[in-house]
Amino acid sequence: MAKKETPQTEPEKKYALTPLMKQYYSIKAQHPDAILLFRAGDFYETFGPDAVTASGILGITLTKRANGSAASVELAGFPYHALDVYLPKLVRAGQRVAVCEQLEDPKQAKGIVKRGVTELVTPGITFDDNILDHRENTWLASVAFGPKGRAGVAFIDISTGEFYAAEGSVEYIDKLLANLMPKEIVFKKGDEAEFRHAFGDRYYTYKLDEWAFNYDSNREKLLKQFDTASLKGFGIDLLPLAVSAAGAVIYYLEYTEHKDLSHVRGISRLDQDKYVWIDRFSIRNLELFHPLSENGTSLTDVIDRTLSPMGARLLRRWISLPLKDKAAIDARLETVGHLLRDTALRDALAAELGAVGDMERIVSKIAVGRVNPRELVQLAKGLAASERIRNLCAESPNAQLRRFAERFADCSAARLSIERQILPEPALIPGRGPVIAAGVHEELDQLRRIATGGKDYLLALQQRESEAAGIPLKISYNNVFGYYIEVRNAHRDKVPQGWIRKQTLVNAERYITEELKEYEEKILGAEDKIAAIEARLYAELVASLQPTVPAIQGNAMAVAELDCLLSFARVAIEHHYCRPEIADDDVLEIKDGRHPVIEQRLPIGEPYIPNDLYLDSTSQQIIIITGPNMAGKSALLRQTALIVLLAQIGSFVPASSARIGLVDRIFTRVGASDNISQGESTFMVEMLESANILNNISGRSLVLLDEIGRGTSTYDGISIAWAMVEYLHEHPGGKAKTLFATHYHELNEMEARFERIKNFNVQVREVDKRVIFLRKLVPGGTEHSFGIHVAKMAGMPPRVIDRAKAVLEDLERQRRNGSAAGGSPDLSSVSAPASGRGRGRSRTAASGEGGMQLSFFQLDDPVLKEIRDQIRGLDINSLTPIEALNKLNEIKKLSGL
Repeated sequence: MAKKETPQTEPEKKYALTPLMKQYYSIKAQHPDAILLFRAGDFYETFGPDAVTASGILGITLTKRANGSAASVELAGFPYHALDVYLPKLVRAGQRVAVCEQLEDPKQAKGIVKRGVTELVTPGITFDDNILDHRENTWLASVAFGPKGRAGVAFIDISTGEFYAAEGSVEYIDKLLANLMPKEIVFKKGDEAEFRHAFGDRYYTYKLDEWAFNYDSNREKLLKQFDTASLKGFGIDLLPLAVSAAGAVIYYLEYTEHKDLSHVRGISRLDQDKYVWIDRFSIRNLELFHPLSENGTSLTDVIDRTLSPMGARLLRRWISLPLKDKAAIDARLETVGHLLRDTALRDALAAELGAVGDMERIVSKIAVGRVNPRELVQLAKGLAASERIRNLCAESPNAQLRRFAERFADCSAARLSIERQILPEPALIPGRGPVIAAGVHEELDQLRRIATGGKDYLLALQQRESEAAGIPLKISYNNVFGYYIEVRNAHRDKVPQGWIRKQTLVNAERYITEELKEYEEKILGAEDKIAAIEARLYAELVASLQPTVPAIQGNAMAVAELDCLLSFARVAIEHHYCRPEIADDDVLEIKDGRHPVIEQRLPIGEPYIPNDLYLDSTSQQIIIITGPNMAGKSALLRQTALIVLLAQIGSFVPASSARIGLVDRIFTRVGASDNISQGESTFMVEMLESANILNNISGRSLVLLDEIGRGTSTYDGISIAWAMVEYLHEHPGGKAKTLFATHYHELNEMEARFERIKNFNVQVREVDKRVIFLRKLVPGGTEHSFGIHVAKMAGMPPRVIDRAKAVLEDLERQRRNGSAAGGSPDLSSVSAPASGRGRGRSRTAASGEGGMQLSFFQLDDPVLKEIRDQIRGLDINSLTPIEALNKLNEIKKLSGL
């Protein structure tokens, strides 16, 4: 959805502001469209309209404070340590949040504390683990429009460093946006109408000035970012709109105070010729990522058995972008097949992958200096696990797995450095608990001994000094003198000369020594010194790890890919999938195919009925599927698309065998939906989706159409459906493989007229007036829909069911007798219900217990039959007004009115 603009916060009247509020307004003016979290001591405060908004979203108290003389301003705040709780709530509510920190120690500040925005958090830009979903990317996208319906797009996930770009038609860019689902999109001011026309209003957006999309400056920006002399190596040097979009997204990150992008080291091109086209309608209809029903299950839910966050994110990208390269698909399938057969290797890899953690996001935090000690400990564990994964792959007899081993860089030095310097269970933040391990820094170890072993040290010092002086004494402490040695007056003559008198009491004297003074200085400043040394050592460690970021990123990608392939193997074993045969021809042949989601949702013990399917471009290009409601037509369409998609991402498929001729596009028009907010009815949405299909098909497309035309009149619907099937059959650009499920039995006639159209139906059986759905696809058409049976199953009142059966019998009898002109049902001939037979009742008059009166004319009444016959015999166009009145009078007398 488009973002809501937030008005700039300004004092309503020009009162004399306090210094704090002057500072606030000056910073707020730089970020007028963001909620400013203004750090003031131990709280983050919001003021004015920001406070009103924040209090409503966060449920915190809204108050007022003095804003200078004769003025007040709304105020809402929360403790600084609760930022991780409240910040995600604001961002998830669609707010941009500017975090304003104190840039100096208030104790050291002269006058008002210096403050500044350290980060601007938006729905598409964050490192916060409480906002990020670890199993999916948080994409920030940028769109640059060009001439002739072309556009460029760039996607970046700042939390992982992944960066992609593409250029093509607006339709292709729309497909990519729908596939990757960015959390935020930036585009040029002035392009609002074009953006809305192309992509609707379903995205959170932000507008940048026109110069932010300048090609020349953005090209230079990318070259500087990647430290290269050319963009040819990334494949985007001849894509000016893609370069403009990519540079704009980098500018936007800098604008939001994310200027350290050292982990973004390259950009990949999303080439239209490399991936299968799946439009946003098909993504929704096939429920790839999100189910249509509230408690439903998506394809991702079923096949995602990944063990690492990196693998889960990559799997979603694979589903979004299936491959068209046979060699690449076969390489994935070969690896899956070996993992499926090698149980020991599969179990060993699963154990290690579960220990890897999110290396990808942790290493990105290292690059930008945001990593915490516990994340470093997890990184060390992940690096150790990845070393073991590399060794397992290197020892495998499978060539594909050995190639995986070659992709792993040696990061053992980084791992050992972390393990040596960081405690196994460190504090979350340096300075708020121990972080650095013992033995790393001598002074730090000594200070820790002083801080933790002070009592033992003082006892030892007391005993040593007492023995040396030969007098009893004690060492104590107070806030005035600090640490001191107390000697009773009876022994003061024996006090060593090096002692310094500090205080004389009635019965004793107090002294200090150089050693005791040094110890006091150490122990009193030990905690502060410990915190400072640990912070410095930790920062040095993080800095030393930054050169290893690219190597660790490469290891993380190899781990993610292996995780996905292992997930495919585990799912194949658990659900009995087979390896598909990938072919370069146009044959699609599936034996015993099953729907991967529905079969997992069936009640325990109920088997899924599999089906065979064959399509090609020469003999059986289009299959028209008829059959009753709930027989499984829609499921058959969806399962076909999902089997093809699974095969082309490199997964085994739910079938006994499958031959998949490579598909370049998958189109589906399944299910009913509307878009009322845009004034689009269910039928309009159906036609929009259908038009998108017909305008973009190719010879290698897979087209799945369900109940086309049902949202309009019968004749209109049949006409549209017929014309679409005919268009698909005769399309000059290629013979797209098509499944067309319909209740329009008239379409069965197309088989005799078109050579590549075949009729099939989903079988049912009637037993004792009950309908049993066999859900088996067999050759031949059918004219039975059993809609009344489904209505009965849904709980319709028995009276409605009985009446529907009677009306259906009349209409079927009429069709058999050929009495309906042109096949149109004549409701005037439908018999009336048993009760309510009074003359002259209107078509809509209720008939009490008998139900609804459907006809003015009741065929068992001879008078009304005669009236009907007279009216039918009239030539209305030749009647004069007098003749019409006379005829009406005759009918009135005949009816006895």
